Amino acid sequence: MTRKKILTYGMLVIGFGAAGYLLYHTFREYSLSDIVESVRAIPTFNLLMALLFAFGSYLCLSGFDWAGVRYVKNDLAYPKIGLASFIALSISQSVGLAGLSSGALRYRYYAHWGMSTEDVAKIVLLSGVTVGIGMAMLSGIVMVLNPKDAASVLGLSEAVIVAIGFICLAATAGYLVLAAFVRTPLKIRAWTFEMPTLKIAIAQVVIGTINFALVSACLREVMAATADVSYLKAATAFVLANLAILITHAPGGLGVLEATVRHVMGDQASIGSLVAFRVIYFFIPFFIGLPLSLVVEAVFRARKAKRSSAEGLQMREPASV
Repeated sequence: MTRKKILTYGMLVIGFGAAGYLLYHTFREYSLSDIVESVRAIPTFNLLMALLFAFGSYLCLSGFDWAGVRYVKNDLAYPKIGLASFIALSISQSVGLAGLSSGALRYRYYAHWGMSTEDVAKIVLLSGVTVGIGMAMLSGIVMVLNPKDAASVLGLSEAVIVAIGFICLAATAGYLVLAAFVRTPLKIRAWTFEMPTLKIAIAQVVIGTINFALVSACLREVMAATADVSYLKAATAFVLANLAILITHAPGGLGVLEATVRHVMGDQASIGSLVAFRVIYFFIPFFIGLPLSLVVEAVFRARKAKRSSAEGLQMREPASV
């Protein structure tokens, strides 16, 4: 077994372990009936709004891939991009190691549509950069506008939190400056990255920020049903939860997201709201994306068999004349 595989499996074990511990720690005081009752207490309107925000987020996620496809100068139609993006991300965000799992799924689809391995790798890389930019932008906004909550969780002064927020915003602005003026590849040790055009970079900032803003709105909607929750506080909880997820590598942020949001929001984050958010943003897309992937795979195999059959007939025709 290679060192890379050992590291990957080790991260998975640690991630599942952390997820299990945090889930137990978060839900241990509640019975199943308590959780069900808490979920039922959320009005239908709030659940529908949360579903709408989740749908908007996955629509933005397809924009990540759209920017990546245009980055490699390919004119693949948006419906195909949206299909590949939704299947890859709806599955990978639940199973964990999103970069690896979504990359493998994207390669399956984009390669089928004629893209090279290098182009698919660039699309995955640019999507990852868009994730980082969107999170940096939203982090900067919430830390500048709402430093109190982040300061209490991180144990830092509000001035330090505001400074970190401005650094995040400055980093995003710096990325746009590089996109505008740098055309030669950036090299950091063995890592090389060719900057996108300014138009694509602006799209990354806008789509990436809106995506995470919509996820925060989804979280806030299920919490607002039972408590007076401000959007900024919900966004702060989501930003800090994502930082914790990056550190722990828990699959789909399972347990980590719930524990962090609960820690930041306190009683404002009911157990029912945490379960509802997990179901709406992760489980529902997963149980749509998984069978959809099987249907698409069946279509791919049927078309391949049809082409092979047609090619076989063409090869036999001259011999029979």
